[in-house]
Amino acid sequence: QYSPDSVAGADGELDPTAVTFPGCSCRRSSCQAPECPCLSRGHNYSSQGLLRLAEQQEQPFSRPVFECNSLCCCGEGCQNRLVQRGLRLRLQVFRTQRKGWGVRALEPVPRGSFVCEYAGEVLGFAEAQRRIQAQTPQEPNYIIAVREHLHDGRVMETFVDPTRIGNVGRFLNHSCEPNLFMVPVRVDSMVPKLALFAAADISAGEELSYDYSGRFHNSPGAGREHKPLEEENSLRKPCYCGSRTCASFLPWDGSLFSTP
Repeated sequence: QYSPDSVAGADGELDPTAVTFPGCSCRRSSCQAPECPCLSRGHNYSSQGLLRLAEQQEQPFSRPVFECNSLCCCGEGCQNRLVQRGLRLRLQVFRTQRKGWGVRALEPVPRGSFVCEYAGEVLGFAEAQRRIQAQTPQEPNYIIAVREHLHDGRVMETFVDPTRIGNVGRFLNHSCEPNLFMVPVRVDSMVPKLALFAAADISAGEELSYDYSGRFHNSPGAGREHKPLEEENSLRKPCYCGSRTCASFLPWDGSLFSTP
């Protein structure tokens, strides 16, 4: 079932549509930093609608993005409303030679552009673990686990499963040298939208990909992927990205497979 936005999972633990953030009181048509509290929380966009990337490269970790929301006083044309407007680019799902389905751009995509969201059912840990343990090694896994490391040492986890309900993001392939990177973008609540942005200028017809491990645009140790045990290698899937630095296997995180 196609859904442009994430929905609450069958476990009903998290509702991504709930409005829990206060709105800004900016009266201008487009908010500006540092007056706007939404913009002061993290990264923001340029007047061309591009994610500002320069500061991100200077820091070991990505900063969050908070967009203006439904309770904000600014107008719908505010430049701090980007991901919430949804897909704007022309994308095509196509059959690749070795990787199954893939996605390519049908138009040039400038660096820093919002490409699409990875949308699906938002699950709690228990349901995500139940679903992933019920899969056979032959089945494709679409469940993504995103972990955000806060300054005080806490870790926020978001699990999204587009297996049954999702959007075009579920067809994006992994690459060890990707042209997209994922940023959690918050609009109305702490449940983030998993937004994918262009890491470089992308040509029309070029396949779109991101690093499933989350390493890209973060420090090398940012991902929680560990060196798999030999017996776990049987569960891993080969990587066919073809890049010079290909790791031979798709990224692995065994935490959803482990038992308490």
